[in-house]
Amino acid sequence: MDGAASVASTRPQPVVIRPPKRWVGFGLPELWRFRELLVFFAWRDLKVRYKQTFLGVAWAVLQPLLYTLVATLLFKRLLGVYSVGPYELLALAGFVFWLPFANAVTLASNSLVGNASLVTKVYFPRLLAPIGTIAASVVDLMLSTGVLLVFMAGYGYFPEPHRAWVAIPALLVSAATAIGVGSWLAALNVKYRDIRFVVPFVLQLWLFGSSVFITFNGLNLSEPWRTVYWLNPMAGAVEAFRWSMLGGVRPGVTDLLLSGSTAIVLLVVGVLFFRRKEREFADIV
Repeated sequence: MDGAASVASTRPQPVVIRPPKRWVGFGLPELWRFRELLVFFAWRDLKVRYKQTFLGVAWAVLQPLLYTLVATLLFKRLLGVYSVGPYELLALAGFVFWLPFANAVTLASNSLVGNASLVTKVYFPRLLAPIGTIAASVVDLMLSTGVLLVFMAGYGYFPEPHRAWVAIPALLVSAATAIGVGSWLAALNVKYRDIRFVVPFVLQLWLFGSSVFITFNGLNLSEPWRTVYWLNPMAGAVEAFRWSMLGGVRPGVTDLLLSGSTAIVLLVVGVLFFRRKEREFADIV
């Protein structure tokens, strides 16, 4: 009797497979369990991005400097109106914050296709692929911010402690926007591969509406265009980051809350869309 009981206890238990529920959540507990894989994705993305390049991670520094040089040559005399410090610092602060975001969205949109061999063979929360590329872009932001601080010191500008902390919520708004938009594009790119050709064009247009090389006050917008402007989450994030570094005219709290709310909406919609399409990735990637 005891032998039969022991045999029964060692017998494999049946696994019940149920169809997914109609409501798909964010899967945060599962993401947390696979957090080490997130670190692996981010580290691998950094190594692959700068592998076999002549300048390596120096590109993270050179990109905003080159963009600032071009913007200074083209727009400094043309715009003429800006509200903080030398134009070179204004543009550099904008590009330092914008370029890691743009690179993160571009790489996130191609993250599933780039990891096709893993997606089709191994199970892991697919959302880790775009989030990993976005996490790696934070390193680029830290490096380029260090260069910004060096140039600020050269011009005699120093971030004051009472406003420097604003860079943190600006980073959170940027990250939320990148995850929402990047995951949505990654899900679309699995089925429609021409998405990778559309993304750079959209980001170029987005740049012109995000205060990268001119401040909001220099635009002299009136309603309803003022509200439309602040509905862009990156406009609020860039303005907040620049103010935290350089000072000048402080963005309004209501305006920043409007940008932050849009970022949250993009995050929720993008991630839920990604999760709804997740079960199809392995079949069509």
